[in-house]
Amino acid sequence: MERIKATYYIETPFDPEAAAQVLAGEQSSGTFVAVPGETDELKHRFAARVESVVQLETVTEPAIPGAVSASGTYQRAIVTVSWSVENFGYNLPVLISTLQGNLYEIRQFTGLKLLDIELPPSYADHYGGPAFGIAGCRELTGVQGRPLIGTIVKPSVGLSPEQTATLVQTLAESGIDFIKDDELLSSSANSPFDKRVDTVMDVINRHADKTGKKVMYAFNISGEIDEMMERYELIVSRGGTCAMVSLNSVGLAGAKKICDQRVLAIHGHRNGWGMLTRHPLLGIDFTAYQKLWRLAGVDQIHVNGIQNKFWESDDSVVQSIKACLTPVLGGYSVLPVVSSGQWGGQAPETYRRTQTTDLLYMAGGGILAHPMGPAAGVTALQQAWQAAVDGLSIEQAAATYPEFAKSVEKFGGK
Repeated sequence: MERIKATYYIETPFDPEAAAQVLAGEQSSGTFVAVPGETDELKHRFAARVESVVQLETVTEPAIPGAVSASGTYQRAIVTVSWSVENFGYNLPVLISTLQGNLYEIRQFTGLKLLDIELPPSYADHYGGPAFGIAGCRELTGVQGRPLIGTIVKPSVGLSPEQTATLVQTLAESGIDFIKDDELLSSSANSPFDKRVDTVMDVINRHADKTGKKVMYAFNISGEIDEMMERYELIVSRGGTCAMVSLNSVGLAGAKKICDQRVLAIHGHRNGWGMLTRHPLLGIDFTAYQKLWRLAGVDQIHVNGIQNKFWESDDSVVQSIKACLTPVLGGYSVLPVVSSGQWGGQAPETYRRTQTTDLLYMAGGGILAHPMGPAAGVTALQQAWQAAVDGLSIEQAAATYPEFAKSVEKFGGK
C-alpha cells in the first residue's frame, strides 16, 4: 500500500525516537493508552511509522513551551514519519489534519516544523494540479524568454472602479504583462467587485483588440464559496484570464473548488504566511506548503523576493523559488511570484542565484513611482532582467539603459 511521508524538524526534552513514536501514535491509530479494538493487525495496517530519526544539536533553552527537561537540555532532530494512503484516501483537508493537526499540541515537543512531504504516484490520478502553470501563464500573456512583469493596484483600498480602470489603461499602454488587485481589496464600498470587473475588462479588452496583447488581471475573488464562484463566472463572462485567492483565508477546500473550474489561471496569494513559518521551530516550511497548493491546482504562488521589505532571508526566498521549479508528481508546474519591495535592482542577484526567468516579477512602487512614469517603470524592469541574463552589473546596466538608470537614481539608495 502506498504511503505518504512527512519530514519534520523537532525539538524535545526526551529521546527523539520516543517523541517521534508519540507523534506517530497521536496522528494515526494510537492514544496515550491501549484501547479495546487496537489490534496488532489494525496497527500494522493503519498506524503511522517512524521511518528515520537523525539527531542534531542539543540546546539548553526550549524554542516554544512544552515539557520541561529534567536534564536541562533539549535535543533537536530531523524525523520522517509515514502514513498509509488508506488512512485518509484522497482528501486534502484530512491530509492536513494528519500532517499538521494535533501533533503541534503534543507536550513532548518544544519545537516542531513540517519541512517536506513526499506524495505517492497515485495522487496524480486524483488531482489534476495547476491547469495553466508556467507554460500556460506564458501563453495567456504572450511572454516568452523573460519573466512576466507585473504590478499591484495602489492605493490598496480607496480607488473607484473608474480610477482603477484609468490606471490599468496607463499600465497596459506601458507594456505591462500582469496586474492584480491588492489582497486587502475584494468588494469595497467605493469599488464594488462587479463594477470593477466591468470597467477594468473594458480597458483590457479594448487594448487587446488594438494591440493583440491581453493583459492578465488577477481580480481578488476571495470570499465564501458561492460568492467566489459567482465572481469567477463574471470574470470568465467578461473575457478575463485570471483570478486571485488569498490561500490561507479561503483554505485548501475553497481554493481547490475554484481551481477545479480550470478556465482561469489562479493567482495564489500567501498573505498570513509569516504566521505559519516565521518561527524557525514552528509551523510549515515553504517546500511542503507549496506542494499542497499545487495539489489544489494553484497556477501562481508568492515566494517573496530578494532584498525584500519583510523578514525573510534571501536564502529562504531562493529556496522557495527552487521548490516551485522542482517537479511534483511528474509536473504540476507552478509560477513563482516574486514580490515585496522589488525594483529592477534586485534582478541581477535574483537571476544569479536562481538561474531562471520563469518568474512573475512584481513591482508596485518600482513601476508606478518611476521618475519617468509607469511606462518607463515597466521598461526599466524589462531592461534589468535583460541585463541580468546578459551578466551585467547594476552599474553596467545603468550605463546601458536610460530608464533603468533613472530607477537606480530613484530606488538605489533604498
